[in-house]
Amino acid sequence: MNIALWVVQGLAALGFLYSGWMKAFQYEKAKASWHWVSDVPKGFVSFIGIVELVGAVGLILPQALNIAPVLTPLAATGVAVIVLLGALFHVQRKEYKEIGVNIVFLVLALIVAIGRF
Repeated sequence: MNIALWVVQGLAALGFLYSGWMKAFQYEKAKASWHWVSDVPKGFVSFIGIVELVGAVGLILPQALNIAPVLTPLAATGVAVIVLLGALFHVQRKEYKEIGVNIVFLVLALIVAIGRF
């Protein structure tokens, strides 16, 4: 079970690192990739990206270093909330194709949160 959780944590962390990096540091590339970015203030997009980056780090480091490992499921819960809010945002905008990615990362984050609590 521990190995499976590490695999899920790694996949989730990689996804959040990619998404967070684009939102936080490559705004123009994010705007070209995701249509919703154009309709949201740049500062808010950057904030979401930074939160995702911190969440990605929180999914791995506390558990890996055995320093406050309770932070790992808390980080997973945090990114699950972010992804859920993103899915609701896409529903509101009727961007139903975008919700699939949200669901995948929501499930990954919830698996980590439940498995590590």
